[in-house]
Amino acid sequence: MKRIILSVFFCALSIAVFAAKPVFKYVRIQTDKGTVVLKLYNETPKHRDNFIKLVKENYFDSLLFHRVIHNFMIQGGDPDSKNAKSGQQLGEGGPSYTVPSEIQSGLFHKKGALGAARDDNPAKASSASQFYIVQGKKFTNSGLDSLETLRMKGVKFTEAQRAAYTTLGGTPHLDGNYTVFGELINGIEAIDAIAAVKTDKNDRPITDERMYVKLLTKREAINLERELKGLKPKNGLFTKIADMFSSSDY
Repeated sequence: MKRIILSVFFCALSIAVFAAKPVFKYVRIQTDKGTVVLKLYNETPKHRDNFIKLVKENYFDSLLFHRVIHNFMIQGGDPDSKNAKSGQQLGEGGPSYTVPSEIQSGLFHKKGALGAARDDNPAKASSASQFYIVQGKKFTNSGLDSLETLRMKGVKFTEAQRAAYTTLGGTPHLDGNYTVFGELINGIEAIDAIAAVKTDKNDRPITDERMYVKLLTKREAINLERELKGLKPKNGLFTKIADMFSSSDY
């Protein structure tokens, strides 16, 4: 009887270990203004994997949001910002490589979008480390009509874009020029707070706004996806035991 019980237990354990896997990768950014959680898109694997690589290397820890523009975006990821002097102009630092563009029409610059700063070359390749999170603003349909004519060279916004930009807001004029590779899940208050700080003539905050970035654990990611579906997180004893036998890599 004990053997049967043990067999059933280990069978159930094996199913739990191999079945539970998050659909997306998530990162947590800790700031003095609050915590931000971002989902990385599977549709942009080069940017996703590069960002995760740098996060695992603790590359972003103690770097600044060095470029902040209210109603537009907050930008960080320049390694030169870690020990930058007050007033020092930033924005040129980063790894020696770039990431190929992954611009997709279905991924656009709504409020909370995670985008890659573009390297200065005609191929629109992305900086390997510098990223921005969109704050943006709301637009009217007539305002979007004007952007189509004046900034988008006649490219028309889709119904999905118009719905997002007239309700959530965003920065529609960036669409088609920069890769969007993720979106905000939690923490819009922190984005708004950072975007509202005083800045100098180079858009650098007068008071340093630092970041600390970590990859959510496998269990944290699974539970986050359950909560987004309206389900309760799993943190019971059996779940904890299963996690002990499961790889932390997801």
